[in-house]
Amino acid sequence: MNHPSKPVLAHTAFQFPGQDLVYHGKVRDLYRVGDLLILVASDRISAFDHILPRSIPFKGQVLNQLAAYFLRATADDVPNWLIDTPDPNVTVGRYCEPIRIEMVIRGYLTGHAWRTYRSGKRVLCGVALPEGMRENDPFPEPIITPSTKAIEGHDEDISREEILKQGIVSAADWDLLEAYTRTLFARGTEMARKQGLILVDTKYEFGKWNGQIMVMDEIHTPDSSRYFHLEGFAERQEKGESQVQLSKEFVREWLMAHGFQGKEGQEMPLMPDLFVEQISQRYIQLYEQVTGQAFQPDLHPQPADRIETAVRSFLEGQKS
Repeated sequence: MNHPSKPVLAHTAFQFPGQDLVYHGKVRDLYRVGDLLILVASDRISAFDHILPRSIPFKGQVLNQLAAYFLRATADDVPNWLIDTPDPNVTVGRYCEPIRIEMVIRGYLTGHAWRTYRSGKRVLCGVALPEGMRENDPFPEPIITPSTKAIEGHDEDISREEILKQGIVSAADWDLLEAYTRTLFARGTEMARKQGLILVDTKYEFGKWNGQIMVMDEIHTPDSSRYFHLEGFAERQEKGESQVQLSKEFVREWLMAHGFQGKEGQEMPLMPDLFVEQISQRYIQLYEQVTGQAFQPDLHPQPADRIETAVRSFLEGQKS
């Protein structure tokens, strides 16, 4: 059971007027009403491609408000799908036709890129990696390492050349995707630095609306991005020490310490109340550190009722 004084939104099953499509993702539920997409951020949490059995209080609100914060801040730089946020857990935007590529951009040699590098390979997604780098070293300039957007299962690395060869996008669309990706990463890097953070790597998802390419998902949230603390980064790097991360990596580490990496035959450990509370606090702290704003939790006892009322009111307003 989750803490009774902190309601959680674990599942949704809305029936909005004019609703013609529903999709339940790992952590977010999507409802389409005509050319609008209603995205509901639940409090579910996933790791290793599995949904964990406990939901995290306020996690959906944190991610939804963080994504909206960055989408609004970058709307003049790159077009995006956002129209409004009628509820703390809800974003309403334009329904875009997805481009089946995740635009991953990396400023530092960490995570998947580091594992590839450590194995001896010096090319990732068609991008040559410099010799002599250590884990978490900055690249001379950020590299784009796209992956295919899998309907199910794992995303796969892919190169620009292969994307064009397969005709996933045209050369002109690729150039625009690359330009948008670099623009967003530069803006995100600048915003992070003002808050004493380093935007290490992230991913962007794009789609087309009326033929126009635009961002169609969250950006710069801890579920899609990795941050390091700026203070002490150079000293830690010099000494070969681990960097202080601001991401949900600590959840993965806890699961691994309890014998779970999402592999077949492994049993999912049950997170105790104290750890669930710690995750909730970490997400709230992350929101406040990334935005520089105080987090205002919504304590409505029935989040689903609150959301339904807000979305129906928004849809009514669209008619008038």
